[in-house]
Amino acid sequence: MTLVQLRHFVVLADVGSFVQASEALFLTQPALTRSIQGLEDELGGTLFDRLGRRIALTPFGLETLTRARRLVSDAEAIKQSGKGLHAGLIGKLRIGLSSAPGALLGTPLMLYMGEHHPQLQVRISRGSTNVLLGELRAQHLDAAIVDIRAMRPSADLKVDLSFELGAGFLVRQEHPLAQRSGPVSLDDLMAYPIASTPLSDEVARTLIARYGPQANPDDMVTLCCDETLNIVEVARRSNTIVLSVNAVAVDLIRLDVSPSMTATARFGLVTLAHRQEAPALRILREQLPGWVAALPSLPVKV
Repeated sequence: MTLVQLRHFVVLADVGSFVQASEALFLTQPALTRSIQGLEDELGGTLFDRLGRRIALTPFGLETLTRARRLVSDAEAIKQSGKGLHAGLIGKLRIGLSSAPGALLGTPLMLYMGEHHPQLQVRISRGSTNVLLGELRAQHLDAAIVDIRAMRPSADLKVDLSFELGAGFLVRQEHPLAQRSGPVSLDDLMAYPIASTPLSDEVARTLIARYGPQANPDDMVTLCCDETLNIVEVARRSNTIVLSVNAVAVDLIRLDVSPSMTATARFGLVTLAHRQEAPALRILREQLPGWVAALPSLPVKV
């Protein structure tokens, strides 16, 4: 017994004629007859009474039809599900977002998936770069968007769709340093609390090279938190200075610091190098560049 035979049986029962069923199934009438006879032989019972040119379901045929419809329907659903999974339209997508990507991309990601792919289950995990990469290696995530400057080179990870975002020292508009004319010095900054997420060694070296040993984040940063939105909110409500990606707080002002430094944060989409990707990851790859391009810029205090 095959699903093809069951489908032939269901169609024949629906139309009630070997001629019409053959046309609907694009089969010759003898081929359809052999298919039904083979099914009856395997099931051990007659499905149709042949009444001249007419056919009618036997009691056994009526009972079998209900189950056959269910099997054919389930098979078609599985087929459609497979197509949907391959296209990334259904199934699951598990994405890790480190602090700044989570603050900037989490909402666009959920809005887009909810509107365009409502059957796709999206799971977003937040955490530090190291934590998320550990989850990726454990195959608890399909991909992660993290600070790639904080990554160690590794053959088991693949990075693409990398992008840079401007960063700097951000303050609220009422901050005393925002009221001054001209650039401010590191000493001016360090007169206030400085908040930041954990910074990579590369960023630390850049700060020290530009401003000297006192700019070492281990000493300079007084408020450290893994969550970007938390430190931004502190800056909104106090004279704390936040060192962060500009786009996370367009209501803040980026200070002009002397000596000047064009700071950027570099992020990327990270996947396992030797693992087949989740089909739905294609959607994220297609949309991510547009979401990044739409991120707002931040004015500089002059």
